[in-house]
Amino acid sequence: MAIEIKVPTVGESINEVTLVKWLKKDGEYANRDEVIAELESEKATFEINAEQAGTIKVIAQEGDTLKIGDIVCSIDTDAVKPEGETIKEIATEKPVNNPAKPETQTITQPQADLKTTPVAAAIIADKKVDVKAVTATGSNGKIVKQDVLDALNNPGRKSGVELFSRADRPEKMSNLRKTISRRLVEAKNTTAMLTTFNEVDMGPIMEIRKQHKDKFKETHGVNLGFMSFFTKACCFALQEFPSVNAYIDGESIIYHDYCDVSIAVSAPKGLVVPVIRNAESLSMAGIEAAVVDLATKAKNNKLTIEEMTGGTFTITNGGIFGSMMSTPIINIPQSAILGMHNIVERPMAVNGQVVIKPMMYLALSYDHRIIDGRESVGFLVRVKQLLENPALLLFGKDPVSSLLEL
Repeated sequence: MAIEIKVPTVGESINEVTLVKWLKKDGEYANRDEVIAELESEKATFEINAEQAGTIKVIAQEGDTLKIGDIVCSIDTDAVKPEGETIKEIATEKPVNNPAKPETQTITQPQADLKTTPVAAAIIADKKVDVKAVTATGSNGKIVKQDVLDALNNPGRKSGVELFSRADRPEKMSNLRKTISRRLVEAKNTTAMLTTFNEVDMGPIMEIRKQHKDKFKETHGVNLGFMSFFTKACCFALQEFPSVNAYIDGESIIYHDYCDVSIAVSAPKGLVVPVIRNAESLSMAGIEAAVVDLATKAKNNKLTIEEMTGGTFTITNGGIFGSMMSTPIINIPQSAILGMHNIVERPMAVNGQVVIKPMMYLALSYDHRIIDGRESVGFLVRVKQLLENPALLLFGKDPVSSLLEL
């Protein structure tokens, strides 16, 4: 008996998806609940599982745009499961000092991961060539000897690419990229966006990380990064300046008594903004663990729609790419976004003396319809104060003032 596998309902207002990748080929056997394909909506990537065990008959192709309820494939549940699949081996000859006695090296790996000729595989293993830098020109995507030699002779340039080429390559936009484009234009056209800047001395935080990062990793199992400090500082500032943590809904302003902080992550198919829920209630280790979890899912295209919706404020870090300053665009319907940038040692005037300090520019883009200059500047100054005096992050204010209830 053959059963049909259809595109499931993946969320409100989502009517179509794109078939990104088949994980099972036509005619292959799939076990029950095994992942067989990846689909992409305008908000996230998700998987389709085999509802029953059987042989796959592919109907939709990679790159096809499908409606909710469309048939993706069928599964022949009467098919007999293969006894087992063997991993193919590639035998390569590696030259040694004595040419009369060549040493045979066996490379065992899934054939689907890397298709090479024996000679090409030997060169790759001997020269430790990054296969990602090699362009396969052989039949069925196989890497041949000349492909590897081209990669070795032209480091930094993709092999197989003609010099001074003026070829154009049209490529269909993914649903995620379409959504990013639409939302960015919508943010520019529907908000009164303005950006204010400040700078922060990162020396105190860098010193804390230097002293405690090893013990922190040993105790909590995660690295002590900058994001936990910035998230913690923003949460205190958001609660002091609630309009920065609010948004406009028609003729009303919706204020939040919690901080769901979105973090901008560069994923393989575009920028995504997963959300750390109730970040104001998390410890530093809790924030770092959430960041690692969400960033890993983003890079593997495993984020769910729920993990990408509902944020109240966004933090984006262009500094990891070397950005010195930028004006980030608001992640609507939110009203503000904080941009972090590169840390650069710069000469600063301190008590009449020139001192070299590790400085970072901060940028706060905000919707001027709901946030006035006093709130935006005050918010950014508060974040700066908390970051330059990390002890304040424990109570949100000076410990002595907290003790005296001042």
